[in-house]
Amino acid sequence: MARETETTTSAPHVADSHGLIRVHGARENNLKDVSIEIPKRRLTVFTGVSGSGKSSLVFDTIAAESQRLINETYPAFVQGFMPNLARPEVDVLEGLTTAIIVDQQRMGGDPRSTVGTATDANALLRILFSRLGKPHIGSPKAFSFNIASISGAGAVTVERAGQKVKERRSFSITGGMCPRCEGRGAVTDLDLAQLYDENLSLNEGAITVPGYKGGGWNSRLYAESGFFDPAKPISKFTKKELQDFLYREPTRMKIAGINMTYEGLVPRIQKSMLSKDKESMQPHIREFVERAVTFATCPDCDGTRLSEGARSSKIDGISIADACAMQISDLAAWVRGIDEPSVAPLLDTLRHTLESFVEIGLGYLSLDRPAGTLSGGEAQRTKMIRHLGSSLTDVTYVFDEPTTGLHPHDIQRMNGLLLRLRDKGNTVLVVEHKPEVIAIADHVVDLGPGAGAGGGTVCFQGTVEALRTGGTITGRHFDDRAALKDTVRKSTGTLEIRGASAHNLQGVDVDIPLGVLAVVTGVAGSGKSSLVHGSIPAGAGVVSVDQGAIRGSRRSNPATYTGLLDPIRKAFAKQNGVKPTLFSSNSEGACPTCNGAGVIYTDLAMMAGVATTCEECDGKRFEASVLDYHLGGRDISEVLAMPVTEAEEFFAAGEAHTPAAHRILQRLNDVGLGYLTIGQPLTTLSGGERQRLKLATHMADKGGVYVLDEPTAGLHLADVEQLLGLLDRLVDSGKSVIVVEHHQAVMAHADWIIDLGPGAGHDGGRIVFEGTPADLVAARSTLTAEHLAQYVGA
Repeated sequence: MARETETTTSAPHVADSHGLIRVHGARENNLKDVSIEIPKRRLTVFTGVSGSGKSSLVFDTIAAESQRLINETYPAFVQGFMPNLARPEVDVLEGLTTAIIVDQQRMGGDPRSTVGTATDANALLRILFSRLGKPHIGSPKAFSFNIASISGAGAVTVERAGQKVKERRSFSITGGMCPRCEGRGAVTDLDLAQLYDENLSLNEGAITVPGYKGGGWNSRLYAESGFFDPAKPISKFTKKELQDFLYREPTRMKIAGINMTYEGLVPRIQKSMLSKDKESMQPHIREFVERAVTFATCPDCDGTRLSEGARSSKIDGISIADACAMQISDLAAWVRGIDEPSVAPLLDTLRHTLESFVEIGLGYLSLDRPAGTLSGGEAQRTKMIRHLGSSLTDVTYVFDEPTTGLHPHDIQRMNGLLLRLRDKGNTVLVVEHKPEVIAIADHVVDLGPGAGAGGGTVCFQGTVEALRTGGTITGRHFDDRAALKDTVRKSTGTLEIRGASAHNLQGVDVDIPLGVLAVVTGVAGSGKSSLVHGSIPAGAGVVSVDQGAIRGSRRSNPATYTGLLDPIRKAFAKQNGVKPTLFSSNSEGACPTCNGAGVIYTDLAMMAGVATTCEECDGKRFEASVLDYHLGGRDISEVLAMPVTEAEEFFAAGEAHTPAAHRILQRLNDVGLGYLTIGQPLTTLSGGERQRLKLATHMADKGGVYVLDEPTAGLHLADVEQLLGLLDRLVDSGKSVIVVEHHQAVMAHADWIIDLGPGAGHDGGRIVFEGTPADLVAARSTLTAEHLAQYVGA
C-alpha cells in the first residue's frame, strides 16, 4: 500500500503539465505563419530588427487574444462599454494566462491628470490629510483639486403616510478645487490684439483669426448681426458694442435668411480652438493659438490647483500642496516619520507606493507633475508601480522596451524588477533590443531576418549562449562594441547656455560645441531634456526631433506624412492631363464604396467589428477609372504598394523622373526605412520606425543645429551602426548635432560629451563632466564614465 502511494505521488499532476504558451499559424501584420512555444513562469525576451514583427507577435497576437478572452467573460451589457477587440489572425493559441500590458503609450495629456492621480498616491494622501490634518476641514473630497465646492437649498416634496409634505432641504459639498483656475493650476488669457485689428472696421477685415477673414460665414455672422455698425472701426465701438462683439451669450438670429447662433468672439474661439488638443490642429491654427494664448500660473493657488481651505490644513507644518510638490524620495522619508497607529494600514500602503517609485528609479518626480509631461519610458515605469507589490501570480506581464530612456546604471535596477516579477511565478515577455536585458533572459526569440515584408519569421529560439553562436543578425551583433575614436572633430563655434534653471537645473552654465557630434548624457532625471529642450531656443536654425507620438489615422501613411504624395500626384496629373485630386484616396479619386479606406468596417455592437476588403476596388482604395492612368507603366495603387528602395529607383530616372519625390525617398532610405511600403498605414508602424520617419521629414528643414532626443530608441543593435553613419554624414555636411542619449555606442562615437548628475531630481541638475569620451573613460569620475569604460573594455 505504501509503495503504491509513493508511485502515485511521484508522478506529476496533470494540472502541472501546462507549462507552455503555444502559438500556431500567427499571421498578424507581417508575421508569416509563425508557430512557437514559449515557456511559462520564465523571462522570455523577443528581439530582432525594428519592424521584424516582435510587437505583432507579443502584443497584437498573444496579449490581444488574452485580453479578448477575459473581456468575453463579462456580461454583454458591460462588454458594450469596453473596447472591441478583434480575434487575431492565428490558427491556435493555447496555454494563455491573464495578460497585463505595460506599454509605452504616453499617459493622457489631460491637464487634470498628474503622477499622483495616475498612481492612486493622491487618493491615499487625501485620506491621510482628512484624518490627521489640522484644522480638520472635511472628508477626502476637500483635498481633491478635481472636486468643486458647491452648496444649494430648496423645497423637496416627500410622501409620508399617504400625504405629500413639502420640506426645506439644503446641501453642501466641500471640494478642494481652486475656484479661479478650476483645478488646472494655470489660467489662460487671450491676447485681444491677436484677435482683431482695432483700427479697422469689420467690413475691412478687422478679425485676424484664421477662418474669420474674407467674407466667409464666420465674418458675416459678426458683420451682419446688427449689434454694431460694420463700417465703424472697432476702436470707436461703445462699451456695450464691444461687450456684444467679444463676450455676448449665444443668441439665435437670421443672417441672409439662414438660422444661426451668434456668440461673442472670445467664447466662440475658446470652444472651437482652445478646447482642442494643440497637436491635432492644422499648422496655421496651431501657430495662431501659440501666438494668441498666454498661460500664467494661477495667482490664487500659486499653481497648486487647491483651494485656500485645502492648503490651510497641515500635518507637522506640511500641507497636501507641499507634500505633492516634494520630490517623491523626500516625501517617502516624510511619510516614514509619521507615527500614528490610528491610520497604520493607510501609512503602510502609502509608504509602499512611494518606495516603489524610488525603487523603480522615479524618485526624482513629484506627485503634482502633469502626467502628460512624462516621457514614454517614465510613463511605462509609472504603470509598473501598481504591479510591484501585487499578490497575483501566474500572470503574463508584457513589457515594451522597458529600458527606453534609462541610463546603463538604471537598466541594472530594471533587470532586477523583471526577475522579481518572474520569481513570483509569473510569465514575463519583454520586447527589447538592449544586450544587457537579453543577457538575463531564460529564453530568447529572435524574429527577422529583415524588417517589414523581409521579416515575420522566427530565426532563432533558445538560450542566450546559443543565440551568440546562432548566426542571426542579433547573434552576430550581440557582442558588438563601438570603439572610442582616435581623433575627434574640432568645434567651429559654441552655443552658450547661461544660468539654465528649468525644472531641476541648478543655474547651469555650459558651452555646447558646434560643428561636431555632441552627446548630452546622465542618469534618468538628471536634467538632460531640461537643458537641451528647455534652454536651447527652438527656431533660429535649431531643428528639434523629440519622442512625441506621430498623430495619424489609418488613412495616414509615410507618403502623406512626409509630403511625398504631393509631387507623386502632380507627376501623375501632368503625365495624364487630369487633376491631381484624382490621385488621392481621401479626395476625388476615392473608391465610392469604401470611401478610399480599402476596407469596409462593420460594427457588431459589443462584439469585435469586422473589416472586410472592399470588393469594388479590391482593397486598392481608388476608383477603377483612376487606375487607368499610368506613370512609368504603373498606376497610383501600384506606386503606393512599393517599398521605399524600389520607389527611390522608380522616381530617379525615366518617364517617372520626379526630383522632389526622389529627394524625400532618399532621406527615408538614409534613416534605414528602405523596407517600408510608402502606402503602409502609420498605425502599423513600430515606435522606432515612427521616430525615424520624423527624423527623415526634419532632415529637409533649413537649420544648422539638429537636436535629437534618444534616436536609438527602438533600434536594433545592427541599426545603431547605420544611425551613427547618418549622424556622421549630418556633421560632415556642416551641421551641428546635439544628441540626448544613454546608448554607450553613441557616447563612444561622440566628439564631445556633457554628463549631468550626479543623481536624479534635486541630486542632479549639475554638469559633472565635459570633454571627449576618451577623457571621460580615463577620469572614471561619474556613473556614466564607469559604464562607458566597462563597455569599451578600458
